[in-house]
Amino acid sequence: MEEVISSIEAIETEAEKILEAARGRAREILLEANEEVNKILSSRLPGAEVETECEQIINQARKEADMKIEESKRKASEIKTDVEKKAEKMIGRIVSRITGAGLK
Repeated sequence: MEEVISSIEAIETEAEKILEAARGRAREILLEANEEVNKILSSRLPGAEVETECEQIINQARKEADMKIEESKRKASEIKTDVEKKAEKMIGRIVSRITGAGLK
């Protein structure tokens, strides 16, 4: 049983790492977008054109960040589901051995 709990904890830890990596990547994307905005603002483009381009860059960065986060959430959910299925199988085996249901 401790083996199951240990496996679940390891998988949950891995899922958290995936989510944290996605959050980190999202922050990187937003920082890159802000840097790009600053470059554009410091260039000699007309004001309206700069604003439009800034908005496009920021919107694209947000979309990418959201996609990364959603993908990481999906992966974490898949991992959790997989762990739950494995845990159920292991518990079933343990119960069968204890009750002798599998013995003939």
